[in-house]
Amino acid sequence: MAASNRAKLITKLHTELKKKYSLPPSQPSRPLLEHLLYACLLQDAPFDLADEGLAKCEQEFFDWNEVRVTTVTELTQVLSGMPEPAKTARRLKEILQEVFEEFYAFDLDHLKKENLGKAVGKFEAMKSMTPFVLSYTVQHGLGGHSIPVDYAGMVIMLATGIATQSEASDGKIPGLERAIPKNKALEFSALLHQCGVALLLDHNDKKARALLDAVAKGAADGYDEWEASKKAAIRRVKKRRRDEKVAAEQDAEDQAEVAKAAKGTKKGAAKSGTKTESGKAKSDVTKKTTKSSSKTDAGKAKAAAATPQSADTDASAAPKKTTGKKVATKKTSKKTAKKPEDASKPKAAKSTPAKKSTNRKLSKRKPR
Repeated sequence: MAASNRAKLITKLHTELKKKYSLPPSQPSRPLLEHLLYACLLQDAPFDLADEGLAKCEQEFFDWNEVRVTTVTELTQVLSGMPEPAKTARRLKEILQEVFEEFYAFDLDHLKKENLGKAVGKFEAMKSMTPFVLSYTVQHGLGGHSIPVDYAGMVIMLATGIATQSEASDGKIPGLERAIPKNKALEFSALLHQCGVALLLDHNDKKARALLDAVAKGAADGYDEWEASKKAAIRRVKKRRRDEKVAAEQDAEDQAEVAKAAKGTKKGAAKSGTKTESGKAKSDVTKKTTKSSSKTDAGKAKAAAATPQSADTDASAAPKKTTGKKVATKKTSKKTAKKPEDASKPKAAKSTPAKKSTNRKLSKRKPR
């Protein structure tokens, strides 16, 4: 869109806002940190609910550091009156955390004395900082020229044709600060916020729809079409996520089945391997036992062959011994018979040595 046409539409929007909406009460003077936190509560919410939420936080908690360290669940309960309490509580807590990590304190008033660009750069570096919170802080806390536009206000800009879809997604409208001077910026931003929040909370709000048609003919119908396409897109996204979840679960089941089958094959292979090993061991044992039994049989046969020879030798040696004894007895009897008279005589000094037996015991031979 050309800059001149956009500027005309912005001016027309401003005039229609002044006709249909009245200014809210002026905001009191606050420290810079409280402007920042109030902007977190005011985003996509009415002014009265944002005031109530800030007062509850100051009443329920000792200081802002306690808000920083509290849980999102507890903070959501405190901000239960907000349109989106969980989202608001998370945004507030994240902003407090990043402020503490950046400055290690909650007193930010020294940034008012510094260069505006330097202070804005520090806030822009925060990951959880939104364009609306930054613009509101610059406008109310740092005194700069900036017009905060949240999602609700961006819907009005998009429906009237002031902003394109890409510009709305970026959260910035080129030429807005040039079309609205600084002395009218507070008024324009407050009125736009009221209209946008009213249409966001009730899509059939008559005053907001009349304003859309007054700025651009057919803008209300265009808004309905845009809202229907948005709902359809949300349904498509949810359906795609469900399908992806089902597909992921199916893939996980298939992988589990494949892994189970692989484990079964491994167990079968291991069992067959153990069976073959046990069969081999058994065959080896049987072979060893047969060998040992054959050896013992051979040894028994050799022993049996050797025992008859030893028996024969013993039998032949026995009669020899007896004959030797008989000879000895015969000789002694003859001597006694020849010299009977010598028995009465005293024995001689020298006695004849007894003859040694020539017979020796034969030792058994061990079988070879």
